[in-house]
Amino acid sequence: MQIALPSLHRYFSVLTIMVGIWGTTTFKDFINKDLGWFVNIKHWPGLDGLVFKTMPIVKKSTIYAASYKWDFFAAAGTAILITCLITMLVLKISPSRAAKVTGSTIKTLIYPLITIGSVLGFAYLANYSGLSYTLGLLFAQTGSLFPFFSPILGWLGVFLTGSDTSSNALFGQLQQVTAQQIGVNPVLTIAANSSGGVVGKMISPQSIAVAAAATGLVGREADLFRFTLKHSIFLLLIISVMTYLQAYVVPGMMPTIAGLLPTIGSVLH
Repeated sequence: MQIALPSLHRYFSVLTIMVGIWGTTTFKDFINKDLGWFVNIKHWPGLDGLVFKTMPIVKKSTIYAASYKWDFFAAAGTAILITCLITMLVLKISPSRAAKVTGSTIKTLIYPLITIGSVLGFAYLANYSGLSYTLGLLFAQTGSLFPFFSPILGWLGVFLTGSDTSSNALFGQLQQVTAQQIGVNPVLTIAANSSGGVVGKMISPQSIAVAAAATGLVGREADLFRFTLKHSIFLLLIISVMTYLQAYVVPGMMPTIAGLLPTIGSVLH
């Protein structure tokens, strides 16, 4: 389906307005607190309360809570869906034509959707089985070489979860504790975790699946992975060397942890 340029301008204008509204805290609070339009399972059956985090991940044994929350109306995808419905009216697109385009889109995205869902499921398995933390502890055994391997943790975390935020949640606390144990500024290792995660994003299965779907390359995900892998490793090596030099050669480049406690707290939690 081809759309004239002026029509595209109208579509993106509506999209910008809708996403802008959905991104405000006031709107989200209204949807969640006032209307209660979300699904919230505070205690996931068969899992919540059965998994514990222990030393050295945490100072004392704590329950690894298992809950689920789906902000179905406050999600950005809902804003895009409503934008599509408004655009149908503005551009006078018939329901039959819209249904045909929707079917074609679903057919194109079916395999990427399965891939993304599977990888997200694996991320939860990696968390609750202890796989992610075991990988973190493995790298912690490198001692004084840890600053070099610190970005690799973030890189692996994003590869597993597809999210830099999730990678920071997985390994942020470990990065801080290990850095303190070996006498390195924790600000450096936490920042390295995030930086390594950024270059890991390009080889994340979720990212590749989305890119393949958006560019019409569904079925060639393996080719994209092989192409981007060498670039990702090269950039990761640069970050690792920079982190090591900042840890022992020019440590004064990094601010002290005392001045960044609020920022670190937001990253870790």
